[in-house]
Amino acid sequence: MSASRYTYLGPEGTFTEAALRTLPEAAMRELVPMVSVPTALDAVRAGEAGGALVPIENSVEGGVTATLDELATGEPLMIYREVLLPIAFALLVRPGTQLSDVKTVTGHPVAQPQVRKWLAAHLPDALWESAASNADGARLVQEGRYDAGFAGEFAARTYGLEALVTDIHDAPNAMTRFILAGRPARPAARTGADKTSVVIWLGDDHPGALLELLQEFAARGVNMMRIESRPTGAGIGRYCFSIDCEGHIADRRVGEALMGLKRICPQVRFLGSYPRAGVEPEDVPSLRHGTSDAEFSAASDWLSRCLDGRA
Repeated sequence: MSASRYTYLGPEGTFTEAALRTLPEAAMRELVPMVSVPTALDAVRAGEAGGALVPIENSVEGGVTATLDELATGEPLMIYREVLLPIAFALLVRPGTQLSDVKTVTGHPVAQPQVRKWLAAHLPDALWESAASNADGARLVQEGRYDAGFAGEFAARTYGLEALVTDIHDAPNAMTRFILAGRPARPAARTGADKTSVVIWLGDDHPGALLELLQEFAARGVNMMRIESRPTGAGIGRYCFSIDCEGHIADRRVGEALMGLKRICPQVRFLGSYPRAGVEPEDVPSLRHGTSDAEFSAASDWLSRCLDGRA
């Protein structure tokens, strides 16, 4: 059954697999590695999997463009969960390899900016070539295609490699954010510590066009957590915007902000409202005055009384 299967960016031994295994429900499902983000998500679209875990954002490199573009195009998907995973790399080599033997290295393109300074200091002459994933890079090292690969230390056993150097990272506390995507359905109930994701398209390019979009959030006291532009493919200067904001679509302030966007944008794609990873309701800052559900309801009641002549 597809519902009992989750896909993820493979092969085995990726950070994505490590993130997926932190979810309690993963222990009750068949976990299927896929060769790319698009193939992992397309398996969900085709009904071959109940969900797919893929990376979407890194604290050093920013958004994972393959995931952002897949969520913005094609048959719609919805985000149901997010996972935050601390990232530190190991330099994996075939047994017996010394640091002086390393002339070629590989890893996922998102990994390179996270180890660039370490490479410059320890392997300044090594040639970097990108792999489909860090674990795929480890596989290529196992096959003798490269001398070393950057991956999670846990991947060494899977591919018969040794961790020559561990805990490699240019930026301390580096994190990668992953999302569990599935087919669209009713969003989960509010938790009090939620996040909402959307993709929006500009109708036309004019002065203040982006400001108009941002004001829909600001006027209702909705905190935007991330905004990232991506080309639509329709020509130079044509962009859509991937946005995360605090709150749940069932919150009046968030729902009305999305309705405002729908009025002025040619297309708005709702990607889901879901619990924020690592955040409890008591950790969420208090709402600004005038932005709670009760205050939105009170204002709506006042308007009704005005229309009825009872104000």
